[in-house]
Formats: sequence, C-alpha cells, structure tokens
Amino acid sequence: MRVVELALTITEELQASLRTVEEQKVAELADRISSARRIFLTGAGRSLLMVKCCAMRLMQIGLTVYVPGETTTPAIGPGDLLIAVSGSGETGTVALMVKKARGYGAEIALITMVSDSTMGGLSDLVLTIEASSTKVSGGKGKASIQLGGSQFELSVLILLETIVMLVVERLQIQKPNELLMQNHANME
Repeated sequence: MRVVELALTITEELQASLRTVEEQKVAELADRISSARRIFLTGAGRSLLMVKCCAMRLMQIGLTVYVPGETTTPAIGPGDLLIAVSGSGETGTVALMVKKARGYGAEIALITMVSDSTMGGLSDLVLTIEASSTKVSGGKGKASIQLGGSQFELSVLILLETIVMLVVERLQIQKPNELLMQNHANME
C-alpha cells in the first residue's frame, strides 16, 4: 500500500533527524524550562504551529507559558526563557524577538538547523536538528520526500513533546494526564 510506505518513509526520515540532536542539550533545555519563571515560545509559519502545540502542553502540566503576539502575552524579563524555533536561524520576525528578549534579560534557547546563524549567536542554548528543507541550502540532512521544511518541523514537534515528558519527570509531576485534563480547555 503506497500510503503506508510513504508514512513509514516519513517516520524513518524523522528518526534520522532526531538522532542528530545532542541529548545533553535536550536535557539542558528541559532543566531550563523546569526552572524558568515563565516560558515564551516563538516561531513563524509552520514552526510557530509546532511551538503552539508545545505551549499548550506546558500550560496543561501547570507551567506559565506564553506565545508572543497573542494579546495576553506580558512583558518578558529576567528569569524568563524564550524558546525560538527557526530552521534557518535567520527568520526576520523571530530574530527580532530573540534580540528584544536578550535585551530585556531573558534566557534564549534556539531550535534550528543552522547553529552558526544570527539567532544562534544570540542564544544561550542551541539545539540543532539535521533535516532537509527547501529554505536552507547546504543542509547536512539527506534529501527528503517531504515538502518544504516538513522534516524539520515534524522533528521539532516530536522533540518538543519529548522535552515536555522530561519536564514532567524533573518536576516530579504525579499523574500528569490527570493534571493535563484539569487544565484542558473546557469551553470548546
């Protein structure tokens, strides 16, 4: 069946990308999230959609989380953590937020394909994922059957879900699914 073959190829590509992530840096990001006063997550386009999934999940386990650009997002400052996602590390609007957050004293973590990018140079922690993308030339990842930057974006989603699981462990949250359901939207 062609559908199953395509889906399995996509999951194989995602596994290959995720194997390139340094576990120590993932652990460090989980530590930073666990100890941050507040967490802000940002990206653009599909990367923004991935970070919104993570923001929702972090809120559901009881953390104070914001997505810049939403009307209820407060000012960022010392003790806060900004997690930025940008495949290129050069996305204009995201780079501007990183620069501003740096100026206001927040810690910066970047998830990207290009560690030596503008945002990489401004970040306290850089997690690099090797993936194929039509937006980043000269990438280390193999060519992908997926469109655009999907290999990076889907890898980010899985990586962020994994980090949430690590945060649950670090915060010793008992019965995380019960907590999640207590904080789950009920005005749907």
